[in-house]
Amino acid sequence: MTTPYSHRPGADEPAAPPPGCPAHGLVADAFGGDDLAPTGLRRLYGPEAENDATGLYEKLRAEHGSVAPVLLHGDVPAWLVLGHSENLHMTRTPSQFSRDSRRWRAVNDGSVPPDHPLAPVFTWQPICVFADGADHERLRGAVTDSIGRIDHRGVRRFINRYSNRLVNDFCQSGRADLVSRFAEHLPMMVMAQILGMPEEYNERLVQSARDMIKGTETAVESNEYVMGVLDRLVARRRAAPQEDFAGWLVEHPAGLTDTEVAQHLRLVLVAAYETTANLIANVLRMVLTDPRFRAQLSGGHMTLPEAVEQTLWDEPPFTTIFGRWAVGDTELGGQRIKAGDALVVGIAAANVDPVVRPDVNASMQGNRAHLAFSGGPHECPGQDIGRAIADTGIDALLLRLPDLQLAIPEEDLRWSSSLMSRHLQELPVTFAARPPQDVAGPPSATPEHAPREEWQVQSPRPAPARTSPGGPAVPPPVPPTGPPAAVAPAPAARIPAQRGPGAPARAWRSVVRWWRGY
Repeated sequence: MTTPYSHRPGADEPAAPPPGCPAHGLVADAFGGDDLAPTGLRRLYGPEAENDATGLYEKLRAEHGSVAPVLLHGDVPAWLVLGHSENLHMTRTPSQFSRDSRRWRAVNDGSVPPDHPLAPVFTWQPICVFADGADHERLRGAVTDSIGRIDHRGVRRFINRYSNRLVNDFCQSGRADLVSRFAEHLPMMVMAQILGMPEEYNERLVQSARDMIKGTETAVESNEYVMGVLDRLVARRRAAPQEDFAGWLVEHPAGLTDTEVAQHLRLVLVAAYETTANLIANVLRMVLTDPRFRAQLSGGHMTLPEAVEQTLWDEPPFTTIFGRWAVGDTELGGQRIKAGDALVVGIAAANVDPVVRPDVNASMQGNRAHLAFSGGPHECPGQDIGRAIADTGIDALLLRLPDLQLAIPEEDLRWSSSLMSRHLQELPVTFAARPPQDVAGPPSATPEHAPREEWQVQSPRPAPARTSPGGPAVPPPVPPTGPPAAVAPAPAARIPAQRGPGAPARAWRSVVRWWRGY
């Protein structure tokens, strides 16, 4: 058992294994280079965490077991829970591990300032994720009741419509980045519609929602922008209630205040957006690159929803969730946890815990024991909406562009990591150019483009020129301005890298039926 850090200045307990400790050195040598703080603890931020989070988790597991001492931004101490059963115990036992961040000793003693980069994530707010007991039941009940009123069939129609609009924006070019042109925008378009503010959908809302949970220098500013949008929405619904998620929260018998309504709208918006954007990108990457998926899908043994569940095991949308706070002195995974300690739910690490998954390459088909949506009373209440956006959106994309091919080698794909998530920076693909299709319904979610330099966040995705094999640099795709009639007719649909150009169309239709699950 290790004692992770001095809980207060002048404490008698040792901080960590000394840098010269032979056993500590053996572990470091076995796993390669380290990014250690002067105390000898590993950081959950910085180069090592951003470039190889999985490797970092395995180092921590080898050194400390199922619960490891770590450092958050600014070298603030916390515990990362790596074990599957330990995470379940923590999330299911709020009497020991509270969601009320006001218990955090580091906040109370001033060692974590109000402008800390993770402040948008941990600052206490009057919402269900920071509440326990009766308060949690009241607030969570308002959210779950409102989610229960959502017309899922209608939502799927919106998902399909918005998916086709996004495809229309790039289908004539024959090239696209499926992260910035599809995965990042579809969830925000749908969630803006569900919440009741489709007119607020724009590029800045998309980027601010992603930036505010990253711990960047602009996270606080991004949070303020999102809250401004939601405060305006609440004011409109108080003045004129409507049948949408915001209206249902405003009128719920729980009697939420305007602040409580706005904060819960932010919770639902950001959680649903980030997880679903990552999920869509990760499923598409696996479909395009993973031989297991391609073989099973073409052979009719895996539907798209099953592919989504496998992805939730292998590449969960949230890698961690911060945080839980110890109610009193206790023990977890062989570690002494003191009252006021901060803990991090280690979703990605728990999903590959050798105790429950000794072979990480094994198929998890039919197994929903993953922690992708956390667990216990704070388990994500809107996970089925996220699944629906991913299922329906990817289905619509692949029906429109069945010949998608990855435009670069898989090893050249780049990732961005933060404390809570890991996502693809881009997923460039090629396909046969096609004309746009008519999309029924009013254009209720139309992006408004503001000059990016006016609100630039610290997570830009530049689109650098790429070098084609044996040829000059290829610039990023630019949507053509010519009339649709100038586009050549698309060739017969085929499954990329599995059948030749002359494959019968009926074979593809058979695969599509299996893909969609019927």
